[in-house]
Amino acid sequence: MIPENATPAAVRSSGALGPPEAGRRPVVGVSLKLYFGLAATRKWLADVAALQNALAELPRPVDLFVLPAFPALADARELLAGTGIAYGAQDVHWAETGAWTGEVSAGMLAEAGARYVEVGHAERRRHFGETDATVAAKARAVTRAGLVPVICAGERHDAGTERAVEETLTQVRAALGGTGSGSEVIIAYEPVRAIGAREPAPAQHVRTVATAIGTCLRDHGVRGRVIYGGTAGPGTFGRLAGSVDGLFLGRLAHDTGNLRRVLEEVAAATAPAPLPLRP
Repeated sequence: MIPENATPAAVRSSGALGPPEAGRRPVVGVSLKLYFGLAATRKWLADVAALQNALAELPRPVDLFVLPAFPALADARELLAGTGIAYGAQDVHWAETGAWTGEVSAGMLAEAGARYVEVGHAERRRHFGETDATVAAKARAVTRAGLVPVICAGERHDAGTERAVEETLTQVRAALGGTGSGSEVIIAYEPVRAIGAREPAPAQHVRTVATAIGTCLRDHGVRGRVIYGGTAGPGTFGRLAGSVDGLFLGRLAHDTGNLRRVLEEVAAATAPAPLPLRP
């Protein structure tokens, strides 16, 4: 059973959430899932750290974060130190302490130097039975610890754009119910059919759903960004520019050359239009 209010960790006082005006800066994230062992993860993190000069030379700043497996967080802390590249975790538990064998709290992740925490991925829902209530509880724990939840949402089946908007917004609204007003969040829009597929979802479809998510973020009073995941890679952002703030990458980013090309593409594209003011 999910507790109504998980015990919060102390929110960090170092300005972790950043200034409000930074909320629409482009962002690219990478989740390694369970593809690499520790040695391979360490090598990949070293290759990512070597991108710091390329990041500094981009025509506009792009936030980059990576999500390795839990045992590699110490390696990320060591290898990414001083690069400006953030790291985080692929999951979290909603409780801060207690008899939760095998689980990791948001407070512990904060102590490990994490900044971002992925919650609600479709694979967690399908294989581990996570629900909207679970995702909301985890998002609450993450924001209370002063971290940024990367909330995954997306329709399960190809039933048209209108249905996709409805199903996705149901997930997003439920997850945002666990966050406080003014929280910083990232919504990773990932149509389930596009995860691990040969091609990303159609661009116009993504633009329509992403625009609806942006309006939802505004209505909830959070500082949010929308990124697209689901077979994303070089060339994807160019087709979506103006509707999303960045991309959430998977296996295509195992080659850091691809990751660099995505960063350059995101930095060169037109920034999304400001969200409309509340009438």
